[in-house]
Amino acid sequence: MLNMFEVIETNNMIEQEKLDVRTITLGISLLDCCSSDLDEVNDKIYRKITSLAKNLVSTGEEIEREFGIPIVNKRISVTPISLVGGAACRTPEDFVTIAKTLDRAAKEVGVNFLGGYSALVSKGMTKADENLIRSIPQALACTERVCSSVNVGSTKTGINMDAVSLMGEMVKATAEATKEQDSLGCAKLVVFCNAPDDNPFMAGAFHGVTEADAVINVGVSGPGVVKVALEKARGENFEVLCETIKKTAFKITRVGQLVAQEASKRLGVPFGIIDLSLAPTPAVGDSVAEILEEIGLERVGAPGTTAALAMLNDQVKKGGVMASSYVGGLSGAFIPVSEDQGMIDAVSLGALTIEKLEAMTCVCSVGLDMIAVPGDTPATTIAGVIADEAAIGMVNQKTTAVRIIPVIGKGVGDTVEFGGLLGYAPVMPVNTYSCEKFVTRGGRIPAPIHSFKN
Repeated sequence: MLNMFEVIETNNMIEQEKLDVRTITLGISLLDCCSSDLDEVNDKIYRKITSLAKNLVSTGEEIEREFGIPIVNKRISVTPISLVGGAACRTPEDFVTIAKTLDRAAKEVGVNFLGGYSALVSKGMTKADENLIRSIPQALACTERVCSSVNVGSTKTGINMDAVSLMGEMVKATAEATKEQDSLGCAKLVVFCNAPDDNPFMAGAFHGVTEADAVINVGVSGPGVVKVALEKARGENFEVLCETIKKTAFKITRVGQLVAQEASKRLGVPFGIIDLSLAPTPAVGDSVAEILEEIGLERVGAPGTTAALAMLNDQVKKGGVMASSYVGGLSGAFIPVSEDQGMIDAVSLGALTIEKLEAMTCVCSVGLDMIAVPGDTPATTIAGVIADEAAIGMVNQKTTAVRIIPVIGKGVGDTVEFGGLLGYAPVMPVNTYSCEKFVTRGGRIPAPIHSFKN
């Protein structure tokens, strides 16, 4: 039972330590919007979203005012659009009309982003899946709030290398289509392995087919709170360190539980999950890298970084699951480069490379996130990076993802500004040796032996 003492303690963390609820995300099933008539599909989608989400933003603002808890984003996730539009869309251009409808609906209800322009192709692609994937560059270029994701692999099915190769091309095409905005479209495109279907965080959010018609998911963040707590444990052993992280994660998750319960009650929508993810922002003091440095690293990327991140991720989850019965999504620590000032500094100093980030993704919440690379990086190299990250997820039975941005017209040493929560990033070097013959073989990398558990 939540009590006023917890609210007071929470307010202290908000005022002094940058605690916030990163997002309230309303998940909406669009399966009942399917039709063979494209105009009808678009009409049904617009009407359902604007009907169910009409009070989402105002409800979030009411909770903010009443409890004094900042809620940074109000967002929507929808059923993967390749499933919704498959019967009506014959071409990639047909799918783009749905992207425009989603964007129009998102603007009407006032949300920051809408996720779910997605396809799930871990084992194979239907024609609808392929058409949606090929539409992604145009769809992200002509919309403002739509986010896209594609799941190309899983521990149970292996890795669809045809989809991986195609996504390398689509990432590069999206960069070209949005080059006037420093290839910003790629910041709204995620390639997953083992994607969860209850993820409230953009750009990878979508409403899973196993979900109810509508659910409220809440994503909570608080790297600043964890860092301040660890400052009080300097010089202590690992037992004290771990207990400090767990207790702090518990308190942060209780904030999400409070907000989720209130939003669920006021909107009349069932509560789904709390996603406790230490998601940083470009603000000073709101950094996962700074937590790792507080633990004892001179700079993130130094030897010991992967071990420190593994410990942090584990303790965050242990604390979170005690605070809420429904912890899900991606819960753990995010390591996006452009959104974390400590990561940016480490890259600029040469302490952190893509290869070290890849090692860190074996133990963190997601994967290679918000990484800017030279604009002339080949599509096959991007596909190789996606394949590497998918393999880590497949073998380790965890969610991994790639959000990589080949910034057209920029090279190593340049800096790219994305703005807002997306921050800015130094362009990082990529291994220039070719993997083209590998990623273009076609077919599927089989599931690992330990996937057979039925």
